[in-house]
Amino acid sequence: MTSRGKRRVIADRLGIQAEAAEWCTLDKIPAPPADVLQAAGSPRLRPGRMPILEMLGTALISPFILIGWLLTPLDGAHEAVMRALSTSKRERERRREKHADDERREALIVEQGLDRVFDGNWQGAAGQFLLRWYTHSTCDARLVVITQDGIVLAAPPVRGVMDREKRMNVVARLAPEEASLADPFPYEYETRMLLLSFRDGTWLRIEAGDTHSDLHKYLLRGPQKSDV
Repeated sequence: MTSRGKRRVIADRLGIQAEAAEWCTLDKIPAPPADVLQAAGSPRLRPGRMPILEMLGTALISPFILIGWLLTPLDGAHEAVMRALSTSKRERERRREKHADDERREALIVEQGLDRVFDGNWQGAAGQFLLRWYTHSTCDARLVVITQDGIVLAAPPVRGVMDREKRMNVVARLAPEEASLADPFPYEYETRMLLLSFRDGTWLRIEAGDTHSDLHKYLLRGPQKSDV
């Protein structure tokens, strides 16, 4: 669950008591119909550009990324050789089962439409919320916080990765009667995705940093009494 230190930072900066919290990202927002965009006041639908320092950092590490990219085929070849040399029937069976499980998961995601960023209804609560996503912050990530009073989203005013916890502010609040957070595949598959599900049946998909995020753990266990 969310550490006491993390909860303390959230309480000091945002003035709220977190049950669980995690930085999450959103896929590219699709272009809405022109009339929908105009009715919403032509809001921003993309995150801001990287700050200069972040761009410089990316430039500095890009040679190492290139080297890693070039070595990837070698890693793949090595893995293929190791698989071919493997004499363990159990290991080969485990690999086949994992591959089949991954295929079933991806097929189910597509079948349920969860490969999209939202349900597609721009007039629904999720669609309208999506139109306002970058209104108060151009950051490409949101700290999603579960509280006893609902869900809070926070972010720094502009895109950037340096000290974002110290610069973040609340950008949206969702009461329990408005929306809830859900793991679409609890006990079945591990994914990074989470759904903001609105009471009118619409939803939008966000991605946590990993499959074992604090939010996933909280949802899996159910509400727990805060020990702050």
